Amino acid sequence: MFGMNREEAIQLLSWYEESRRVLPWRQEPTPYHVWLSEIMLQQTRIEAVKPYYARFLAACPTIKSLAEAPEEKVLKLWEGLGYYSRAKNLHKAAKEVWERFDGNLPGNPEQLAKLPGIGEYTQKAILAIAFQKPYIAVDGNLLRVYARLNAKRFSAIDQSLKKEAESFFQKAFPLHRPGDYNQALMDLGEIVCLPNGVPLCEECPCKGFCLAHRNGDEASYPGERAKKAKKSGDIDVFLLKKDNRYAIRKRGENGLLAGLYEFPNHQGRTKKAKRKALLEEIGLKVVSETPVGEATHVFTHLIWHMKGYLIEVEGDGEGLLFLTPEEIKERYSIPSAFSYYLNLI
Repeated sequence: MFGMNREEAIQLLSWYEESRRVLPWRQEPTPYHVWLSEIMLQQTRIEAVKPYYARFLAACPTIKSLAEAPEEKVLKLWEGLGYYSRAKNLHKAAKEVWERFDGNLPGNPEQLAKLPGIGEYTQKAILAIAFQKPYIAVDGNLLRVYARLNAKRFSAIDQSLKKEAESFFQKAFPLHRPGDYNQALMDLGEIVCLPNGVPLCEECPCKGFCLAHRNGDEASYPGERAKKAKKSGDIDVFLLKKDNRYAIRKRGENGLLAGLYEFPNHQGRTKKAKRKALLEEIGLKVVSETPVGEATHVFTHLIWHMKGYLIEVEGDGEGLLFLTPEEIKERYSIPSAFSYYLNLI
């Protein structure tokens, strides 16, 4: 099979018209709405994104309002979605769009690709869906559809494979409906040609020309992908309390959870004397200490095993903000890694 033909593309579009998912960003697919949704959907489930998308648009309904918003507000709106670099890049890009393009997201491929946080997939999705330009946005879902249609196995994804799949779907491109065509392929990969378990082949508009379906071994494609073992680390978390206020601090601008606020913590396990010494180094005197439980948080490639301590202190503490629980929860973006301890206060 060298590419989908026009008749097959028409079958796919007809199926999409009847079976398409109703998603908030599809109701009014402006460039800003498509861009925001695509950034939010990176490595995040659609159902999880929906409330965040609505909340974000309510607070920042335009690129101008996003560009003018303080970073802290943007991060607070993003709180719980994870991968906070997405929010930071979105904010940086909005400022650039406001300054360079009068608040209008550019439909020029080169200009779009240069904006912070917009990679090849996001660029092509925006161009196709928001600007109706003839691009195919290839992700893991589309590669799985491509592999099954062609009975093609692969264990690793590289750029040549993406280009191969892009050319395959591009051959049947309906020039008058590039946005619908891309979204039909997205829906096909996400709700029919499923990654785990048995794909719903009887519902598939492509079953008549799918080689894997013809051979009856759909689930064996595209093949096994090697999984990297996650690293793990111990973290001791300090809930520092003074006058019914709790300490938070801002993380550095590089590395994991960069620029976000957190409860003070220490990598590795600590003994009571060590905790006391660490706090004295930043100008705090320990009054009392109580263990408050353990929690685990799983990142993409890392697992934190946390132990918490509620520590009553005196002093100001270098680099710390002492705030009420209400102030912390309303104003500051605390990563979900610390949600167990945030709930405790």
